[in-house]
Amino acid sequence: MTRRLFGTDGIRGKVIDASSDEEASIAALHDQRVISTTLLRIVGEALGRTMDQLPGKGTKAVIGWDDRPKNTELVAALTLGLRLTGCTVVHVGMCATPALHRATLRHQARIGCMVTASHNPVSDSGLKVFDSLGYKTNPQYEDFVSNTADALASEEREIDAIDRAELSQPSQPYDASMSAANHHPSWLSERYAHFQFLTGAAEIKGANVARPFVIDASKGAAHTWLASWLSEQGLESIEVSAEAPALNLNCGAGDFSPTQTWTFEEASNSPHMLLRNLTPSPPGTLVGAALDGDGDRCLVLQATRDGFMVVDGDAIGDTILSTAALHSKAPWHLAASIESDLSLLATAERLPALVKTSETAVGDRWLSKALGDSLPHSETPPRSIGVEDSGHIVMPTPLPGKTGDWALVGDGAATLVAYLLAFSNQDATHHMKRGWKQRRSVSGVDRTLWSGQNQLADQVESTAKAFFEQQGTVEQWNRHGLEGESNLMLISFEVDGHPASLGVRNSGTQAKISVSLRLSPNINSANAPDLMSSLTNILSAEMKA
Repeated sequence: MTRRLFGTDGIRGKVIDASSDEEASIAALHDQRVISTTLLRIVGEALGRTMDQLPGKGTKAVIGWDDRPKNTELVAALTLGLRLTGCTVVHVGMCATPALHRATLRHQARIGCMVTASHNPVSDSGLKVFDSLGYKTNPQYEDFVSNTADALASEEREIDAIDRAELSQPSQPYDASMSAANHHPSWLSERYAHFQFLTGAAEIKGANVARPFVIDASKGAAHTWLASWLSEQGLESIEVSAEAPALNLNCGAGDFSPTQTWTFEEASNSPHMLLRNLTPSPPGTLVGAALDGDGDRCLVLQATRDGFMVVDGDAIGDTILSTAALHSKAPWHLAASIESDLSLLATAERLPALVKTSETAVGDRWLSKALGDSLPHSETPPRSIGVEDSGHIVMPTPLPGKTGDWALVGDGAATLVAYLLAFSNQDATHHMKRGWKQRRSVSGVDRTLWSGQNQLADQVESTAKAFFEQQGTVEQWNRHGLEGESNLMLISFEVDGHPASLGVRNSGTQAKISVSLRLSPNINSANAPDLMSSLTNILSAEMKA
């Protein structure tokens, strides 16, 4: 049985001191969710030995990282592992994940490695891996890497101290002028024109956007340039996370949940730097935005009658799509994960353009895969968008040096710009009517007791079906799965003719199982939390670790 190193989005864990025992370092990730330089080195070796399974040519690997205390050592260990297998390793410096994605394409590398733990605490780190086409690696390849790492750990081998010192450095000296962070603002300027074309908006400043607009880049790479870039485009902006003690500490999107709200008083007294820097504004005014630590997602804050609310990824994607569809009747492709608002996909006919829809597993790589299967060769930006409520918005970006060819990337800064343009030119007539949704997790469980197809899954299904049969007429009950979620039990159904969905899955690599329930706005949700409590109680009792 494969001991998977990778979760929903790469490898993540709390960084601890290295052990010389390679097998112990792999076991520590599984058992304690911790990582070390020993683990990153052996993962580097496994990537180097298996990259011939990925598309592309050559053995060049590009590495970027965010500002975490132990990342310098982890990058050196990853570099050592890759170079031990003969890879040419290029360091593109401290940057956001989307900038590493861009650098991988620009360098025509076989593989791109981002050392980060996204929105996790600064004590954590990890690894995200991209292939030569700009896609995150798939679970089949990641299992191959995991098995290779296990095999390497069982071998007896030593690394000479001189080789260790030399091979822990990149193959060529680091060139700051070629850093991914330095190229990110100019790349956003290029994409700005694409978003103007799609949304029909000439500029990002609008009547319902506060000045100054408050940016919280979670003290990630964008904190040095995004606010000034927006100001240059005509939207006076300030950045607040530069004063944070560390990456993701009391700042960033990681502390926010979709649809979360605060009163003005709660915001002013919050330890979160974005909230306490907001100024009360008229209802409906956009007042600020938060990126996560590695810069690949964005949540926007909007003033309400008595406080502020999160504009989540579903609402951001809906505004971009509905504005663009109104501006041009050309067809679109919309992908959304099983945790997005059900109305996003279920009511696509409300839009004035033809919209192809795809439902995907959780994780922006599945959004990219769904959209990439039909990405056209075009000199104008393809009309494709992938949405997760967490603020991951995936959109096309031009391949460097290849006119008409496009890659797909989630970029928090680009998401914000596209949303601000769409917001300034929107017509709320075609916006979705929000449904009800809730996610709950049960921790400390034995994940092997859930397969999505066993007796426990049957018990969860029967409990849910009995509940909804008491609410109304249940039809079109369909229990199925999705690519990318081998243990997912996804049930799609209708209550009195209105769509609903229940998903249960082992989450990431941690000892945790998640339940997600979504109801269309026409279904009474008053008792839905009771069902969620019943389901999580069943899972907690039956899956005790």
